[in-house]
Amino acid sequence: MNTLADTIKKTNALFCLECGKCTASCPIAQVNNSYSPRRVVGHTLVKSGDDILEDEMLWACLSCKSCEPGCPADVDYTRLTLDLRARASEAGLHGMCTHGGALQALMRIMTTPDLKQNRLDWLNGDLKTADKGKVLYFVGCAPYFDIFFSDLGVKTLDTTRSAIKLLNAVGVEPVLMANERCCGHDLLWSGDQENFLKLAEHNLQAIKETGAKQVVFSCPECCRTIKEDYARNLGNLGFEALHISEFITDNMAASQSLFPTNQRQEKVTFQDPCRLGRHLGAYEAPRKMMQAVPGVELSEMRMSGKKAICCGVSNWLNCTTYSKQIQVERLRQAHATGADTLVTACPKCEVHLRCAMKDPNLGDELKIEIKDVATLAAEALA
Repeated sequence: MNTLADTIKKTNALFCLECGKCTASCPIAQVNNSYSPRRVVGHTLVKSGDDILEDEMLWACLSCKSCEPGCPADVDYTRLTLDLRARASEAGLHGMCTHGGALQALMRIMTTPDLKQNRLDWLNGDLKTADKGKVLYFVGCAPYFDIFFSDLGVKTLDTTRSAIKLLNAVGVEPVLMANERCCGHDLLWSGDQENFLKLAEHNLQAIKETGAKQVVFSCPECCRTIKEDYARNLGNLGFEALHISEFITDNMAASQSLFPTNQRQEKVTFQDPCRLGRHLGAYEAPRKMMQAVPGVELSEMRMSGKKAICCGVSNWLNCTTYSKQIQVERLRQAHATGADTLVTACPKCEVHLRCAMKDPNLGDELKIEIKDVATLAAEALA
């Protein structure tokens, strides 16, 4: 592992001008005045290594990258957070896990080399898939989310089925892996580098054995993790990683041939996932896919695209009253557009925003239909 001095150097932390622009744009800092990215950078520079690792504010960061675009010193605060958490975890220090740590425990179970899973029992006869091929669809943890969050009405497997329907509609029978494991995103951002690497090595080897040249994801966290973090830790991938919206928009010869015109009218607004937007720079693809569906009218929220607000929780850590304030504000922005449906492109956005709508004190104020962009498009298939 890099030394603290190495981390400071590679993240440009030493060049921080203490201007506070990072704090001004941080969604957590807007609701919790005890948290400040600028302050964490400052503490990293002046405190001893153990002191900064024991700072509980280290776990408050959403790693949403809202702080970075306006930084005049180009401080990579997200990478600083990632490295500090890895050092903290190695020292036995951890953030507060949500849901009793059950999801992190599941991810660690998946590092077992000879693990036997039943990952594909949700497939039905209408979906065409393959064991070998050039395009692979990475399912991620969708089969588990439906079980963990059944009380919220979460149906992430509907998104998964919709993605495969869309791939079939553009002439692709994607490879699915029965031995796929969690991508490791949440372990990585919780500081558990050791178990993240176990998952990464397993998945990368399994993908290579299929011969896939393109890997498609419904989950932006899986996409970012494999595209950037696997490559950074394990070298050249040998394949291209794409979100489902990127792949479909790249392969739509003509929207009218994919979607019929006799669709019902639906006014929608869109929640940009942090990993898809600020991390991967994919803002246009999900919008192009929505706008290709006849009858769909997109109405943007006050803060969208590069300025979109995060869904309030990262890697199942520190789900607090501050997270709920962020989610409530986002749902209010969605309502202000007059949209019938809030479209997401990330399963966690759906989970967290649905959870916020369960607030008994706000009644129907926050209620809005939530639908993944792949589901929205698949429902309109000819």
